[in-house]
Amino acid sequence: MSSIESAALENEEEEEDEEDESHNPFEVKMSQIVMPCHSNHRQELSVGQLLKWMDSTACLSAERHAGCPCVTASMDDIHFEHTISVGQVVSIRAKVNRAFNTSMEVGIQVRCEDLFLDRHWRVCNAFATFVTQRSNTGTKVILKPITPVTQKEQVEYSVAAERRRVRMVHDDIIRDLLCHGSVLQAESLAGSHAVPAEKTKVESVELVLPPHTNHQVNTFGGQIMAWMVNVATIAASRLCRAHPTLRTIDMFTFRGPSQIGDRLLLKAIVNNAFKTSMEVGVRAEAYQEEGPNRHINSAFMTFEVLDQQGKPCLLPRIRPEPVEGERRFQEAIARKKIRLDRKYIISRKQGEVPLSVPWDPRNQVYLSYNNVSALKMLAARNNWRLNSEKDKVRLYTLEHKSALSVRVEAEVDVPARRAFKLLAELRNRPSWDSNYKECELIRQVDDDDFLYRVVTPSVTCNGSASPTKQGPGILQDFILLASTRRPCASGDPYVIALRSVSLPTYPPAEGCNRGEVLCAGFTILETSNNKSMISYYNQASPEVLPYLSTDIAGLSSSFYNNFCSCSEYLTKNRQTSCDEEEGQRRVTDPDRYKRNEGADELPIVLSSTEL
Repeated sequence: MSSIESAALENEEEEEDEEDESHNPFEVKMSQIVMPCHSNHRQELSVGQLLKWMDSTACLSAERHAGCPCVTASMDDIHFEHTISVGQVVSIRAKVNRAFNTSMEVGIQVRCEDLFLDRHWRVCNAFATFVTQRSNTGTKVILKPITPVTQKEQVEYSVAAERRRVRMVHDDIIRDLLCHGSVLQAESLAGSHAVPAEKTKVESVELVLPPHTNHQVNTFGGQIMAWMVNVATIAASRLCRAHPTLRTIDMFTFRGPSQIGDRLLLKAIVNNAFKTSMEVGVRAEAYQEEGPNRHINSAFMTFEVLDQQGKPCLLPRIRPEPVEGERRFQEAIARKKIRLDRKYIISRKQGEVPLSVPWDPRNQVYLSYNNVSALKMLAARNNWRLNSEKDKVRLYTLEHKSALSVRVEAEVDVPARRAFKLLAELRNRPSWDSNYKECELIRQVDDDDFLYRVVTPSVTCNGSASPTKQGPGILQDFILLASTRRPCASGDPYVIALRSVSLPTYPPAEGCNRGEVLCAGFTILETSNNKSMISYYNQASPEVLPYLSTDIAGLSSSFYNNFCSCSEYLTKNRQTSCDEEEGQRRVTDPDRYKRNEGADELPIVLSSTEL
């Protein structure tokens, strides 16, 4: 790791620490010095050992909050950014981000410290889902809610609902990708120098003994993960004839427990080999001396082989086995597509160009996740400054990393449920927003996501920095993804998030300049007496900034008049019975209503997780 990278990581971590000064009663910290017994042949910390420590720390945090035994239900994707050497110190912090009914998300941060060079850096972040064990009487233990205090805790609390949403549709994403044959034609199934996949097969049996179990006498989840990493590494080594480095572990779910006396049958095989990386599938089955095998877990791990300069090497091609091997081969391509989508969409910083990510059905889930989480993170920032107020309409501004954001909010005498329904219909916005000349629905993606083309008057700044229209014939258009969310639990707001996307079928129209919206939208929070607090956010991109430039010095007519028009529009249309709407929603879509009201985390059973 270069000194520049190290300095960047140190600054990033210091900034995080400054934001999280308060003591969280559910946070658990673990520090371990890496000894030779924890390392592999290269004197680096074994990933299996690291997973044990991570799972143990997260479990302690979950049980501290729940006040009862908890078990690991699933672990989200983990990307290991750096390796850890013998003699260095591993620091792990885990705390519950959000509790649902009987499940909770635990955030895990892993950092490494070099005691001799006085440096520290991030190794990985992870999110684990834990569920409570039933009480002695067989009843479910309902978790008490988390109350976030710091800005960072508020962000994690808010975005946890979005991550939970992605977990629950992960199976659908895989299936949808496999249905699009054009996505899966990137690799040839055979080659003259390809290695037969069966040569990479590994099987290993482990006997579960008391040291392998947790305090509930079930096999420790971290131990199972460590055994799975071991057989996966052997399978990867058989393809590359070298010592591979584990880079990522895809999201996996524990399907059932195992106990002392169980035999764990671990199977691993290389599913696919790309240019410089390979995916290894691992399956864990438990059985007693008598009885059938029980499938308890599957995982998919990505390995690389690094040269002396630390750069990935080219890998041999793989020839899959007929039928099942070809299925695993194709599914590996689908999972690689998901990883690339996440890296391109979720991991991108908000200020990166271009702002508009190309939209297609296969990256819709992650675009929607990014859209909503970006707005929630913007809303959760605690350094908003009240700029001006007029007739209880308040204008706030926020300057962060050279970006200007505005928030306009006021309370309206309309129930939040009804206000959400009215504002979510973007086609009605030209009737009250002077900045919306036209709004056309391009496509309804699903019940919660929509694509619109919006046309606005084009505005630029003249030499005096005051916005002026370019001319009656010059307009500006935007292709917007609108993502709507109902509250996941009591106290959550309704959310309408907007961001730009690009569509090849909708190029800039003649006479229009194509603009981009970085992050914008509404949050609608139920207050008292059937009223709601409506907040509008906009993180200014260059195309939007001219609309705001005259307003940041004071609450000028544009913000005030638009918000008054919005309030009048909502009040005029509030008479529809919200009780009728709610009853209709319960009848037509009871499952969705249950999900949105904070239902228990459902276990994910993936048809594609078998080896």
